Amino acid sequence: MIMQAEAKKVYTPDEYLDLEVNSDARHEYINGEIVSMTGGTPEHNEITSILNAALRVSLKGQPYSIFVADQRLWIPDHTLYTYPDVMVVPRPLQRQQGRTDTITNPVMIAEVLSKSTKSYDRDEKFSAYRTIPTFQEYLLIDQYSIHVEQYFKTDPHKWIFTEYNDAASFISLSSISFEIRLVDLYESMTFEL
Repeated sequence: MIMQAEAKKVYTPDEYLDLEVNSDARHEYINGEIVSMTGGTPEHNEITSILNAALRVSLKGQPYSIFVADQRLWIPDHTLYTYPDVMVVPRPLQRQQGRTDTITNPVMIAEVLSKSTKSYDRDEKFSAYRTIPTFQEYLLIDQYSIHVEQYFKTDPHKWIFTEYNDAASFISLSSISFEIRLVDLYESMTFEL
């Protein structure tokens, strides 16, 4: 018996948005394909929560909004709708034309890496993020060990990379006034050796 591959359904952005608005789960939209987003681990959620809280305290009274996990981002150059783990967005928010629930102007994005998404977050997703005119800084945070990668845009096609592995290190962002020690970001985390 010969097995035939099923053709994947290709959705338009409008079809995706109609389905997504009425869905209980979150999905990314990647060039016509709708991809389910998996749930995070307790470590993933803890790191995201700590970063969000620290950003909120540091940026209080400044013209930024901070979004965690449930805010949809539209990247037209890659036909991508996604939900970054943490986004800092200058106010006023820029929204996708005709939408009230989708933004387009983050200045900083952080992703907490999982085993299943780390390659995508470092490669294709970062490539898509770099097409956003307002996007200046990217953090990739490992949830399995103390390790953070920071990328900061210095010119239209130039990014500086810094890597952190020491719990006593401070991460200082360049796009916004914010600093955090790794020991605080990974507060109460235990890692298997």
